[in-house]
Amino acid sequence: MAVFSGATIEGFAGRQALAPRSEQGLSRLAVDRLRRRHVGLRRTGPRFTDRLFFAALPDAETAERIAERAAASRARHGLTGRLLKTGNFHVTLSTVHEGHGLPDAGEIDGWMARAEGISMPSFRVGFDRLMSFANGALVLTGDDSTVGMEVLQQRLCDSLDDTPRPARRYTPHVTLLHDGRHIEAEPVEPIAWTVREVVLVHSLIGQTTHRHIARIPLS
Repeated sequence: MAVFSGATIEGFAGRQALAPRSEQGLSRLAVDRLRRRHVGLRRTGPRFTDRLFFAALPDAETAERIAERAAASRARHGLTGRLLKTGNFHVTLSTVHEGHGLPDAGEIDGWMARAEGISMPSFRVGFDRLMSFANGALVLTGDDSTVGMEVLQQRLCDSLDDTPRPARRYTPHVTLLHDGRHIEAEPVEPIAWTVREVVLVHSLIGQTTHRHIARIPLS
């Protein structure tokens, strides 16, 4: 059962839950992804201001440990990128919306209803490798210790899409900062926590602000 935050979700109250609509045989989620790619290729018009995504979040104590690791890694490698806020550390599972403002309540209700239908027990996830992605993100990632996150991501995406697809290319990771300088992958002391819920996050793009709209406990 989802737990909604007060002010952020007041406007959704009293609305009937609806599944995302299909357009010409494609799920609304798939159409939204195609539109984002198209806009990204054109690179025209105003930038998006709002993003909604499902994520797994570390508990507060683990988030503090990640922040300490991020600061130490930044200093050790001579990076200058801004560290993410401690409260913003997360593992993205699926982005469902990017645009100007939030979608209507019916669409959000539909995504929530589908996400609540996944069957997944709580599990441990661990990150034991530090590396840079091609886009300049310095991240914590792992191998066997992230398998549970891969399973959760696949099941969630299958629930959100009208037609389940084969396993998607997905690398569970926690972004620490962005920097123009890249570092090679290196082993680090593992950081682990128990994933007990999926959170729907509203990100105000460019403002480093995350709002937690709803929480879905794992079974």
